[in-house]
Amino acid sequence: MQSTVKQLAGMQGVKRRVVYVGLYEFIAIVLSAILLELMSNAGTAESLGLAIAASAVAIIWNLVFNSLFERWESRRQQPGRSLGVRIIHAIGFEGGLLVLLVPLVAWWYGVGLWQALLMDLGLLVFFLVYTFVFTWAFDRVFGLPASANKPCANAC
Repeated sequence: MQSTVKQLAGMQGVKRRVVYVGLYEFIAIVLSAILLELMSNAGTAESLGLAIAASAVAIIWNLVFNSLFERWESRRQQPGRSLGVRIIHAIGFEGGLLVLLVPLVAWWYGVGLWQALLMDLGLLVFFLVYTFVFTWAFDRVFGLPASANKPCANAC
């Protein structure tokens, strides 16, 4: 196991994103299915189905958002990921996901947008913390992406 982690440490680009998204979403499906079941009158199967559908949306959003975020990050004057940068990352990702998932939750459970928003806000609070902690732990285990390690060129 330790040799596998060493091989993955320092990975960059698409490989890094695929590992990040795969681990993140696997854990997210399990946790969000539990949370959705607790917040709704739906059963396990219905909540798991929504968790999987939401995960598919989140995977696409994750790839788009992290590509844009790393492009922005590579233009910054200051290398590394400060607490502020990590907070911006978590809020940006979760805010975009909220906009994408509220209509899905409303349709899936047959509820109004307001109730879907409230349910999604419950998940958002949990996932803001989860995203922050997961990304921090991922960076600790696998190292920072190149975008966070290089100083900005003159084009910033």
